[in-house]
Amino acid sequence: MLARRTLSLALALTKGIGGKTVTKVLTRNDLLGRSPDEFLTIGHEALIEEYGMSRAAAQSWTTNLSAWINSVKAIEERLVSLGVQWITAADAHYPQRIEQVDHDPPGVLFLYGNSRLLESDSFCVLSSRNTSSRGLAAIEALTERGVLDGKVLVSGHDKPEYQRSAVVPLRWGAPRVIVLDKGFFKALGEKLSEEPFRAARLWRYQFDSKTDLAVSCMEPDKDYHPNSNKVRDRLVVGLSLAVNLVEVRPGGNMDKLARDALNCGRPVRVCHWAEGAEQLLRIGAKTLDID
Repeated sequence: MLARRTLSLALALTKGIGGKTVTKVLTRNDLLGRSPDEFLTIGHEALIEEYGMSRAAAQSWTTNLSAWINSVKAIEERLVSLGVQWITAADAHYPQRIEQVDHDPPGVLFLYGNSRLLESDSFCVLSSRNTSSRGLAAIEALTERGVLDGKVLVSGHDKPEYQRSAVVPLRWGAPRVIVLDKGFFKALGEKLSEEPFRAARLWRYQFDSKTDLAVSCMEPDKDYHPNSNKVRDRLVVGLSLAVNLVEVRPGGNMDKLARDALNCGRPVRVCHWAEGAEQLLRIGAKTLDID
């Protein structure tokens, strides 16, 4: 008998199936009293007509379905043995703060570590790629200011601008939320014990799951996909109750994320000397008090 939780994980990891579709499938199954095993027997066309799946998503789901379900069961067993949790968009405790910013949030979030941080007073410090030395210094100063004010940093992974902020909490023994752009086993190693930032090893050699929280929407063994950086950035902003921008280019990804945050009422602050500051200030952002 297939567990509902296993089905939700299998759906969420299927190419082309997003959070909204996962929720729609599980909700409709509950409404019709259809068990997970019964759902597995539904054909390609019925998935499109009854569940509103796209043709490509339905094709992905039905192709080698039995082998896929067995693969997901193996993933599930491995994750449970290491203490990894996961939540799907159909779960009541899926972070609402993500859904407020992202109209199509990831179908599944893998969580490793201190999951209580999902409810913390959080902030992020963002900056466009190739940030200047002045901007990098500002990232560090703003992060330290937030940490000393008792807030929890949400940072991305595998980008110099994120790395500059992610090591700051370690100096003060403060917690961090790290959003990964790859699967857990690729970023944290097979035992989920590797610290993902080299510079952080000045303070700590291993990832501390009792203090920090790692978040990923990637299948645990996956290294990269073309959209992973944008998804990572959206999650960073979604999990942050306040957004600070150091250097931002008009029309770029950070500019778009700032506008999304403003649209849902999040406080956004930007360095006055940033290239795109003027436009953001006109639509509700505030000026950051930093040189």
